[in-house]
Amino acid sequence: MAEAGPKFGALDPALIDRLSGLSLVARTVVEGYMSGQHRSPHRGSASEFAQHRQYVHGDEMRHVDWKIFAKSDRLVVKEFIEETNFDCHLLVDASESMGFASGRWSKFDYARWCAASLAYLVLSQRDSSGLVVFDEEARNKVPPGSGPAQQADIIRVLEESEPSGETRVGDVLSWVGTRLRRRGIVIVFSDFLDDLDRVVGGLRRLRHAGHEAILFQILDPQELAFDYAGLLRLDGLEGGGRVKIDAKAIRQAYLEEVERHNAALHRHARSLSLDFVQISTSTALDVVLSTYLARRTARARGGARA
Repeated sequence: MAEAGPKFGALDPALIDRLSGLSLVARTVVEGYMSGQHRSPHRGSASEFAQHRQYVHGDEMRHVDWKIFAKSDRLVVKEFIEETNFDCHLLVDASESMGFASGRWSKFDYARWCAASLAYLVLSQRDSSGLVVFDEEARNKVPPGSGPAQQADIIRVLEESEPSGETRVGDVLSWVGTRLRRRGIVIVFSDFLDDLDRVVGGLRRLRHAGHEAILFQILDPQELAFDYAGLLRLDGLEGGGRVKIDAKAIRQAYLEEVERHNAALHRHARSLSLDFVQISTSTALDVVLSTYLARRTARARGGARA
């Protein structure tokens, strides 16, 4: 029996510390985001100063820089960069296959920790985050929002959810793509062990609608290694029945099929300019998220300098 992990509800302070200096920055796929920084190109009256310009008739006097006027007898006004929130939609696969665990964590445990951590990061940066927990269809939803209450709602839904039902990742992606009114980032946590054509069709719908999708494929170490010996009884988690096999005899064929499926998924994601991150549940969560976000941030900043 797998060892029970710590209670889900409290985020690991060490993990939060590792993520605190990072950002889930958008790329140019999302309309209105400039070079990886979700800022509006319009000038406004937000808190970050942009520049001075000459006063013209009709400008609000409250924007005049009176210190400069006192020194130089020139009327100039302050302009500020107006920051805009973006929506981050977290999609967590809670189908029965996500309940598989050969060690301490199931794939679903790992997925919901990832989702909770990224929700914390997004909300702490005053952006908006929502959640959809799904199997064949959307099962539980938290509409996009911000603030501490939103974080509590997301944690509560993740904590109450359990793996069940069959997988329909592609159908859910297509459904989500027709319902998001505001362009944003869609982050999917799944094993993606589903019909590849349907998955790709759902991703294309998201991409066509102007959303940026990020795919976190979460797999158990044994799904990647199939390191079993002798006779093995396999129980289908989504209605596949029960079968006994010689693990050694089928290992090579199994590994080739898994590699073919995952490579095709990665290739399609790349063709759609989507990030694809494959994760083993044996890998420390802070390492996975901090490494990915650091690379993403560096890539966005590099684009801004180009």
